[in-house]
Amino acid sequence: MTTSRSGGPGRRSGARGDLLDPRCPTRRLLDRIGTKWTSMVVKVLAEEEPGEARFAELRRRIPGISQKMLSVTLQSLARDGLVARRVEPTVPPAVHYRLTELGLSLEGPLSALRVWAETHMPEIDRSNQLAEARQTCREEWEPPTEGR
Repeated sequence: MTTSRSGGPGRRSGARGDLLDPRCPTRRLLDRIGTKWTSMVVKVLAEEEPGEARFAELRRRIPGISQKMLSVTLQSLARDGLVARRVEPTVPPAVHYRLTELGLSLEGPLSALRVWAETHMPEIDRSNQLAEARQTCREEWEPPTEGR
C-alpha cells in the first residue's frame, strides 16, 4: 500500500510506500504514468483493444505530440511492461503497439482522471480567471516603489 507518510519508526528512507521521498519507486512510477502523453497513448491503444496501432497512426490520433515525445513515451511504457511492441521484418520495418494486460489495467484509473478533469474544467478555468484578475488588480493598484 502506498502512503504519503514521510519516514516513520523502522522505515528506511526511499522505501516503497514513502511517496514523499523522491527515491520512492512508487513516486518514480507516478512521474512516468502521470503525464498527459501517457494518458493519451493508453487511451488510444485501449480503443484499439484487442488490436494494435502503428506509430504513424498513434501520431495522427494524438494531436500535438512530436515524433520524439511519442517515441520516448512508448519506450517508457514498454520498459514498464504496459505496452507490447511487435516488429514486422519488412523494409522499412512495420512496428505495432498494443497494451498488455497490465497496461489495460491502467486505462480505468487514467480514464477516471480524464473524466474528472473534463467534468471540473469549467471550475478550474473560473478559478484561474479569478486568480489572473486578482493579480492584475494588485499590479494596477500597487504603489510605485523606490527605484522603479
